Amino acid sequence: MTSAILLDERDNVATCTSPAFKGDTIKILGGGEIHCVEDIPIWHKVSLRPIVAGEKIFKYGEIIGAASIDIAAGAWVSHENIFSVPRDYESEMI
Repeated sequence: MTSAILLDERDNVATCTSPAFKGDTIKILGGGEIHCVEDIPIWHKVSLRPIVAGEKIFKYGEIIGAASIDIAAGAWVSHENIFSVPRDYESEMI
């Protein structure tokens, strides 16, 4: 069984600790499971729920970008479907 790491309850992605293949069940270390809908390389991100275009992507409790397209639950989240967004670090630290 493939596993993925989830470190923060705000996260909408988890990091796969081994390759995941379409049809696999990914056990989320931190809670739950997700059905993999496409192949995902080791150390890459899997979407934990549907993410709509423009929605912020959270990993380890931090914003790492926003979705450039709708992303299905269990899909590979990569540079192909997210983009960088400016951050206001000062207000985030409050």
